[in-house]
Amino acid sequence: MLKIYNTLARAKQEFIPIEPGKARMYVCGMTVYDYCHLGHARVLVVFDMIQRWLRAEGLDVTYVRNITDIDDKIIKRAAENHEAIDILTGRFIAAMDEDAAKLGVEKPDHEPRATQYVPGMIAMISQLIANGLAYVADNGDVCYSVHDFPGYGKLSGKSLDDLRAGERVDVATGKRDPLDFVLWKSAKPNEPSWDSPWGAGRPGWHIECSVMSDALLGEHFDIHGGGADLQFPHHENEIAQSEGTHGHQHVNYWIHNGFVRIDNEKMSKSLGNFFTIREVLEKYDPEVVRFFILRAHYRSPLNYSDHHLDDAKGALTRLYTALNNTPPHSSPLTPHQVDWSNAYATAFKQAMEDDFNTPEAVAALFELANEVNRSNDPQRAGLLKALGATLGLLQRDPSEFLQGSLGGKSEGSLTPEQIEQQIAARAEARKARNFAESDRIRDDLLKAGIVLEDKPGSETLWRRA
Repeated sequence: MLKIYNTLARAKQEFIPIEPGKARMYVCGMTVYDYCHLGHARVLVVFDMIQRWLRAEGLDVTYVRNITDIDDKIIKRAAENHEAIDILTGRFIAAMDEDAAKLGVEKPDHEPRATQYVPGMIAMISQLIANGLAYVADNGDVCYSVHDFPGYGKLSGKSLDDLRAGERVDVATGKRDPLDFVLWKSAKPNEPSWDSPWGAGRPGWHIECSVMSDALLGEHFDIHGGGADLQFPHHENEIAQSEGTHGHQHVNYWIHNGFVRIDNEKMSKSLGNFFTIREVLEKYDPEVVRFFILRAHYRSPLNYSDHHLDDAKGALTRLYTALNNTPPHSSPLTPHQVDWSNAYATAFKQAMEDDFNTPEAVAALFELANEVNRSNDPQRAGLLKALGATLGLLQRDPSEFLQGSLGGKSEGSLTPEQIEQQIAARAEARKARNFAESDRIRDDLLKAGIVLEDKPGSETLWRRA
């Protein structure tokens, strides 16, 4: 039985879908005004892993990940660039899709954009006003009245008194309470706006996810996810909006992934200590980055450094080396064909069913890889590849990975063609029994970071150290 750590319950709970055999999941996606950084990569990869495992469990999954394509940061960046907002957001959506694809992230079933759902946001805000939970402020904004929603704070575990400590009402905002948040922003000059019962304006940030999840998954669904930084206030506010509108529970399980850290500080654009996905992929193979992310438990901090990525590269190399030495049967095994009674598969599954414990699942992959190396059994190699697929790993030709292809460029100073020429020269030297020359070529290649493996017969495999 799959158990998930539910932020709302602060405990691991058995996952019981609302509708048997189905799972509906909504994840807060990107605000598209810049390139995605490694913190965004973690969100993309973690919830891709989760949806893959839910499907491997045989569930019919509907996965929604939204795009925020209108907010203050987007408006500001477009003005700075002297370009239209849709041109700016279109460019960064394309960049996000490109980065995600390189990381092996599958497209969600639905990828709604906030600007497509403004009429639904206006309707929900109207209902909240009718329910006595929202009001039109003196400055023309529409605000949510946090005091009037009894359950506010249940996700973050904070009381209203704790949240109000040190807060003051800014009269200019028109709020009655410092904790009240904006549902609808009145129009400002030269900013995009939509007509509404409260005048021209645009939606606040929080309302978009309540409306898009309602539209695509229903008023009550199974899983809502996102980064830990969204737990408060964004997800707290979503609960207030959705449950304040419909009068019943919004989501059963809340999942939050941990931060990426640099020098023990959270990686973020506001702190200026971030690396974009593109910058990292200039140095490391995308699958190494994915493996680096998944080798840590999704709820734990992820410490970024070249040392940790180098270590991840070495570990992934060991797995691919096992597949290279003993290729699977020609008919690939899919996750749905796995014999889960197999001891290695059982260990893997038990790890994944314990709140998606990928570190333990990866440990099971290494145990299996050791057995593949000992036995040279194609069936076990096929199982290794199939289990890797549930994590989005080990699906390439092993030689492609081991020979260091990185975005079409080879790492190191020697090209594959030059390496093959050296291997051919070494084979000629061995054939002539000139073992001193053969050893010299091997040693020179090793100094250049190229490891040779002589297979039975005359075949020699190579990989980058």
